[in-house]
Amino acid sequence: MRDTDLHIPTLTTERLILRPLGLEDVDALVPFYATEGVRFVGGPMTREQVWRMVAMELGHWQLRGYGRWAVARRDTGVFCGTVGLWCPEGWPEPEIGWTLLPAAQGQGIATEAARTARHYAYDVLDWDTAISLIDPANARSIALAERLGARHDGMYTHERFGPMAIWRHPSAQELAT
Repeated sequence: MRDTDLHIPTLTTERLILRPLGLEDVDALVPFYATEGVRFVGGPMTREQVWRMVAMELGHWQLRGYGRWAVARRDTGVFCGTVGLWCPEGWPEPEIGWTLLPAAQGQGIATEAARTARHYAYDVLDWDTAISLIDPANARSIALAERLGARHDGMYTHERFGPMAIWRHPSAQELAT
């Protein structure tokens, strides 16, 4: 993608707004990424590293034409985390990924947002399939992948994150039947 006009669509669901990430989200992400519990998603990180990660997320939209959204509650506007489409250099295939702040977990927010992102990938971008790469020890993400209908489909070894389980989402055709 060479277009210099970055367009990130805003999507809405019954409870959520999926919008572009912004500088206002850095403050919410810094305490989350400062903990050891974020080892599954590249942490811990300093504030400077979180800022760079947000810039990278926006750059992914520019380079690929898709990416991850900031997820916020429609009723309050409270930032919940990031969910969306991801395929940086070295990734085996395009994926649907999610990272939710602890206060937003266990409420179906990730499921709702990931389904919305998957519909966008299939209906707008015309993807046939998608994966989610999940650390084999991340039981919460594995449970979410299963709720989304994904099936374990092998392993992939990432150069920094090590072995990752590939979870294959139902194809667009499977979801249509």
